[in-house]
Amino acid sequence: MAAPTDACGGAAGSGFLGFRAGSRDPAARGPRRVRGSRNRKKSWKRWGGPEARLGREIGAFLEDVGLQQRAAGGLVAEKPDKSLFFLDTGNEKKDRTLNQGKEKPLWIDLMLQPDSKVPAPKDILAYQVPNGKKLKRKQRLQEKLAEQGVVSRDQRRLQARLQKAAPATASGSQGGAARGFYDIWSDANPLDRVLARQDAWFLEQTKKQRVRRPARLGKKPSELPAVEVIPPGGSYNPTFQAHQALLLQAHEVELKRQRAEEKLERQLRFPTAAEAPTQEALFQEQCEGLLEESAAEESDPEEELAAPPPPAPLREKKTEQQRRREKEAKALEAQRRGERAARGRHQQLFRLRSIRRLVRQREAELLRRRRARLAKRRAEATTPRRLGRLKYEEPDLEVQLSTELAESLRTLKPEGSILRDRFKSLQKRNLIEPRERAKFKRKYRLKYVEKRAFREVTL
Repeated sequence: MAAPTDACGGAAGSGFLGFRAGSRDPAARGPRRVRGSRNRKKSWKRWGGPEARLGREIGAFLEDVGLQQRAAGGLVAEKPDKSLFFLDTGNEKKDRTLNQGKEKPLWIDLMLQPDSKVPAPKDILAYQVPNGKKLKRKQRLQEKLAEQGVVSRDQRRLQARLQKAAPATASGSQGGAARGFYDIWSDANPLDRVLARQDAWFLEQTKKQRVRRPARLGKKPSELPAVEVIPPGGSYNPTFQAHQALLLQAHEVELKRQRAEEKLERQLRFPTAAEAPTQEALFQEQCEGLLEESAAEESDPEEELAAPPPPAPLREKKTEQQRRREKEAKALEAQRRGERAARGRHQQLFRLRSIRRLVRQREAELLRRRRARLAKRRAEATTPRRLGRLKYEEPDLEVQLSTELAESLRTLKPEGSILRDRFKSLQKRNLIEPRERAKFKRKYRLKYVEKRAFREVTL
């Protein structure tokens, strides 16, 4: 069968025309629109027709119900007329006399009252008790046993303990009010009588007596205060002399740092053409010491290496007469040394004044050394120690120029950081070692990959 043709004579291969006057070819409409789910409120607006109207009506109704619950505490239609309307008599004096006995609440109290009339939801978890049913059953069982006259095991133990403690309290004192007061920190503490005449090691091991704290643990690592007072020139309204002194101190610190940088730059800079060494100086430096060694090698031939060593002298055996003379000479020398020491001791009796003077000088020298050591220890007590591989560096002075001084606290510019100040204080007081920020070090080489989508665009 041949394909039907339209009014223009063309083939209508896409479909048939309808019988109505406004019918169109379905193929001319384009692709069919895919519709989403209709069971959600957000898709109601996409539709046209009764679904959209129904959604809008439901939303408006729910909003109206919520508004009535917040404002009136429920639906207005269900409220009585007395809660919605009041009778205006127009007599203000009468109303004042009626409300005279009532105190008008303050405005702040009215502002703090909740606006919503809807009560807060009840917190069910606050009323729940863990193992509530089990505890109730246990309580009922105890009440039932108490009615029958049965005492539980815990109650029997408690009664037995109270009976043991009753004779001790009766023998000690009549009551808590009649008992005398005592100092628990004193040596005559009655609680420590049980620990009397017992071994200290036994008491420490059984944890009945505290271990004595060593005195070195109470010593601080530094005598510096935790918070140091800044110089008077660092205040917001300093005097001229104090501010100039602080500026001079900051200038000296900056000058010292600049000199260190110039010294390092001078040591590392490349020499100029005038300072560069010449070829002659380089050759002379390379030949330093070689000429003397060559002359020594020429004067000392290899024959000295081959010459045999000189023979050792022959030792002759001593006679009896020689041995006797050597023995007598040693005895005579020992006698002379003894006599010389005796004469020296005898002469020292006449040198008592000079010896005393030497002793005083020695004692004065020892005292001077002791004082120097104490002064050095005091100086080291206020200086940071070398706790790690880094050396402590003083922070920069927080100083403002004369043109930067504020006229009041309102216009004062903050200087420095409290966190950095506390961190530096811990380092200066030897509580932590000087540290530096950890540097990020990549473990593997960074690899760059060109994505396929980007490569297609660039091509």
